[in-house]
Amino acid sequence: MRATQWTWTYEDAEGRAVAQESAVFPTQADAEVWIGETWRGLRAQGVENAHLWADGAKVYGPLSLRPAD
Repeated sequence: MRATQWTWTYEDAEGRAVAQESAVFPTQADAEVWIGETWRGLRAQGVENAHLWADGAKVYGPLSLRPAD
């Protein structure tokens, strides 16, 4: 049995896809820790929102990468 692959996709402020290669993570927790550590760099590249996927099925999103007020 193949392990689940967790990935992110990204959008700009208008909801257009941002061409950004996502790393592949072995667990949802690993993917979420990674986005928590790198969201500032993604924002600097024009990413507004992220979507989490498990083997091509959307788990959740959009997840805003804007800091809380």
